[in-house]
Amino acid sequence: MPSDLLLVLPLLLPLYGALLCLAFWQREQWQTILAGVFQVAWLVAGVLLLRRVLHLEVVSTQIGNWPAPFGITLAADVLSALILVTAGVIGLAVYLFSLQGLDITRRRFGYYPLLLLLQMGVSGVCLTGDLFNLYVWFELLLICCFALLSLGGTKGQLEGTFKYVTINFLASGLLLTGIGTMYSLYGSLNLAELALLVRQPEHPNLPLLSMVSVFFLTGFGIKAAIFPLFFWLPASYHTPPVAISAFIAGLLTKVGIYTLIRLFTLLFISDLGFMLPLMVVLAALTMLIGVVGAAAQTDFKKILSFHIISQIGYMLMGLAIYTPLALAGSVFFIVHNILVKTNLFLISGIVAQRYRTSSLKRLGGVYLQQPMLSVLFILSALSLAGTPPSSGFWGKLMLARAGLEAGQYVLVGVSLFVSIITLFSMTKIWNEVFWKPRPVSIRKGSLVTPVNPLRLWQLYLPVTMLLGVILLIGVYARPLVRLSERAAERLLHIEPYTNTVLPKKAAN
Repeated sequence: MPSDLLLVLPLLLPLYGALLCLAFWQREQWQTILAGVFQVAWLVAGVLLLRRVLHLEVVSTQIGNWPAPFGITLAADVLSALILVTAGVIGLAVYLFSLQGLDITRRRFGYYPLLLLLQMGVSGVCLTGDLFNLYVWFELLLICCFALLSLGGTKGQLEGTFKYVTINFLASGLLLTGIGTMYSLYGSLNLAELALLVRQPEHPNLPLLSMVSVFFLTGFGIKAAIFPLFFWLPASYHTPPVAISAFIAGLLTKVGIYTLIRLFTLLFISDLGFMLPLMVVLAALTMLIGVVGAAAQTDFKKILSFHIISQIGYMLMGLAIYTPLALAGSVFFIVHNILVKTNLFLISGIVAQRYRTSSLKRLGGVYLQQPMLSVLFILSALSLAGTPPSSGFWGKLMLARAGLEAGQYVLVGVSLFVSIITLFSMTKIWNEVFWKPRPVSIRKGSLVTPVNPLRLWQLYLPVTMLLGVILLIGVYARPLVRLSERAAERLLHIEPYTNTVLPKKAAN
């Protein structure tokens, strides 16, 4: 299959799927079938693209045959293809969960088209080759998240969505300011050309480039929920049904971190003397504040929401250390956390559906009533905490080793401390939700959804599927470690990227 087609398929498949679902508006059964077909196709397209970049290192195409840097460039390397494959895996899992885990009204009136358009936006962010289209794809993500988070129109959803949109509009304004300044400095927005321009021996625009890097760090820091820009996240992600929040919580903040890694290895290399020490502090505070917030919560989904913030700190830690091993650790940890966080949200959704609450005080005894779900939770939770030999352990081991080699002893100590507190908060969920008897006063007065064995196994299927991938990564981590190392190598050595996107300039 031509590389050009492999690059546009991750964009066209969800777009066509969304349009077809809209054509069958209010016909839930047809939308379900079409969405399932395109979810599988999107995952397959990501796998094929990953195979191609493993062979060619970098692939690119120019939309409309306009040569770079004048046209719209699409480019993929190991990192972007790996993110797309991981997104395809959780997209399929969330789709399967939605068949029983989301009410028919939401599925009929826009859930599937919005989910597919959101996936199109993720593909665009990962594949775009210029800054302006990066902004456009993030705006598509914002619009789709706004619509999905508010789908159903409950009071809690609308309140959380308003907070999410307000702060993300501010982020968009900062990004647009940074993009405009970048164009005024260099007369181009193509990432490959900018990468060559900022590496010129006599760089005349260093102070202004430092200002641009602050705009991008702040804008994408808001979208990634790093400290102190995270306060919108725990107020938003627990409000919608889990079939909506699981995909957004599992993936969207990692797309923000992916973009920071991409830009600070491609464009802002001359400003690292100032930015890297700042990122070290931000990574440590993001880990600490996130895990302390999680430990203080008494709601299943709010605890998981705060842990998103904490885990973002680990991903930023790899960028802050800025060595090949550290960046490889960040890439590994991003893939691991997308899978684990999505799985834990799906598990919280099963519990909330069964007992009609996610409050720890009103829950209990799940271990006796649903032992299979308890096993699924404890294995996912241990992986999140990083206990050996889980997938989380290998990612944290790579980051800790990189930190020790770089002399970042305080940052490594913070990361190890946060792992212990993460294990504590996961134990807290286990004790309160699964192990303790349910309070008698709650048990007598509450309604419990009757268990339909077939329906229950349909909810368990995507959770079991994701857990299988998580356990495979933990037990047999070497393939993903090697992929992460290759991705880090390409991030630090940009020649294959620039030579592929701008072959004429490379020849000159």
